[in-house]
Amino acid sequence: MNELQLIPIAYIETDFKDKFGIPRQSGRVKELTGSIRFVKERFYPEMLSGIEDFSHLWLIFGFSKAGRLKGATVRPPRLGGNKRMGVFATRSPYRPNPIGLSCVKLEGVKREAEGLCLLVSGVDLLDGTPIYDIKPYLPFSDAHPEARGGFATDFEEYALEVRFPEELLFRVPEDKRTALLGVLREDPRPSYQDDGRCYGMTFAGLEISFFVENDRILTVTDVQPADKKRNP
Repeated sequence: MNELQLIPIAYIETDFKDKFGIPRQSGRVKELTGSIRFVKERFYPEMLSGIEDFSHLWLIFGFSKAGRLKGATVRPPRLGGNKRMGVFATRSPYRPNPIGLSCVKLEGVKREAEGLCLLVSGVDLLDGTPIYDIKPYLPFSDAHPEARGGFATDFEEYALEVRFPEELLFRVPEDKRTALLGVLREDPRPSYQDDGRCYGMTFAGLEISFFVENDRILTVTDVQPADKKRNP
């Protein structure tokens, strides 16, 4: 049997240079945007013919920074990292094959000097993530309102209250503020959460420092350019 070899057809540009802080599901923060730029050697403009007739797309991508799966189970972050579930019952990036599936909204096709690119929103991908394929989302077959969501359903409405001092919020570009607030509400902390500990995440070239009280209230304590924060 021949093994399947996947070659990236494109790479996505997003505001996340690090894994920490990326929403755990696509569409949870609709204001997060990305640009999909195609590999010239594997792209023809005709490949996008008709794509603007669809509002949403499936992206098949590679978890380029994920570690290797160890064993058959993983620790879902929403379960606090204390309970194990079978890998196929989760969307963990640690998988037998590091392949992911993400549903994003198509905002448009943009023509640039380098060629065509896709503008999408609701992204949950690391900057530079390889894209292996793109397929249109079909609401009549892909949406199943009656479907069960397992343990994830318990966290469907989960969100933190975010306290972001005005003087710090003004350090964030205006067009990035709503997206950042959405990311923070989603609770970017890792599985092993430590109440009161100060965390830092990189977003849109900024280092955002924060802590969480009682697993309910997130308070931002500092906003600095990412390079300055890491290289004082």
